Amino acid sequence: MEKLYYSISEVAEMFKVNQSNLRFWEKEFKELKPKRNEKGTRFYTPDDIQLIKQIIYLINDQKLTLPGAKRRLGQKKDVIAKQQEVVERLKKIKTELLGISRALSAE
Repeated sequence: MEKLYYSISEVAEMFKVNQSNLRFWEKEFKELKPKRNEKGTRFYTPDDIQLIKQIIYLINDQKLTLPGAKRRLGQKKDVIAKQQEVVERLKKIKTELLGISRALSAE
């Protein structure tokens, strides 16, 4: 079951990034606005998590700079989401194929 809100530590662990990166991206990407309580504790929604996924995809997989990632997010969010989904599927397929190859080599 999907949660409604995730803490910054959960999100950082989910994506294997530092909490400071998440706080920095908040300043850099105006679209990333996690909810906060009275104490200022951040709570990320599934939409925030999807946006973080896209940011990571643009920076790590597409090798864009932060300004480049900002421009791309501002232009074509739906295209980025589709590209990211395709890349994730291809990575899973690659992992499965490598597993099959190892299994066949072991025989």
